[in-house]
Amino acid sequence: MAQAWKCAGLRWSAEGPELTWDGGRRSPLSWGKRVSFAVVEGGVRECAGARGHACPRRVVVPGRSAGGRCEECARLDRAHSVAADRVADDPRPYRVYLAWFGPGLVKVGITAVERGSVRLLEQGAVCFSWLGGGPLMAARRTEELLRAALRVPDRIPYAVKRAVRAALPETEAERAEEIREVYARAVQLGGWPESLERTPFRSVDHVRAFGLAGAPAALGEVGELVPGGAVSGELVAAAGPDLHLATPAGVVVLDTRLMRGWQLVPVAGGEPAFPVRHFEVGADHRQDGLF
Repeated sequence: MAQAWKCAGLRWSAEGPELTWDGGRRSPLSWGKRVSFAVVEGGVRECAGARGHACPRRVVVPGRSAGGRCEECARLDRAHSVAADRVADDPRPYRVYLAWFGPGLVKVGITAVERGSVRLLEQGAVCFSWLGGGPLMAARRTEELLRAALRVPDRIPYAVKRAVRAALPETEAERAEEIREVYARAVQLGGWPESLERTPFRSVDHVRAFGLAGAPAALGEVGELVPGGAVSGELVAAAGPDLHLATPAGVVVLDTRLMRGWQLVPVAGGEPAFPVRHFEVGADHRQDGLF
């Protein structure tokens, strides 16, 4: 039997996406690369742990869990999360950004300056613009200002993000239009923290970085991994944690967070043998009252 590997998730860098594995092994991904694996027959999915540490109790977690963590490890992970407002004394400088994921889907967020735009790649932002930069608490207050005054959310579900990728406008200018409008309204608001330095609008487009330009539309997404199940396909695009795989049945989206905690082995190919949820054609995911 082939050696089994436990996936630690997908990471983004300036060079592109790569799958990571327990033990530090990494698998760089490129368009056209074949991604093929099966879950070990009779296997279970163990908690992925938190903050780089293994789960001490090796708790079995559900296949549909995107986090892949038990309650205890999930609490530990959130306790050190800036995004979850659990950290207040981080001395690093932060940036506030506006991100766009598809028609009607704009969000506001913050990320450490030292991380550059990696956070936007991890979230699957089709395009984004910086709003400003400064201390952590000033960045948080600015984020809350936009949420309250403009009703711009700080989170958008991944299921919504991936369902609209097949309907993206063709040009960068069209894709930047909504965040340009929100930016213009944001800078007119009163109440910005004095310690936050504003940044001029400049849209950064990720369509080419994600491989979405000219990529075939996905028909659905893998709902969960199951023991004995397999998937094999040619990588045609990737955005955030999602891999778009061309299979004999069509392009399906695999959320790599579902891979964490399973023992995986290579397979030769074939149609997906995991449950696949088809996207709703023509579904409207626009945010109510955004503009």
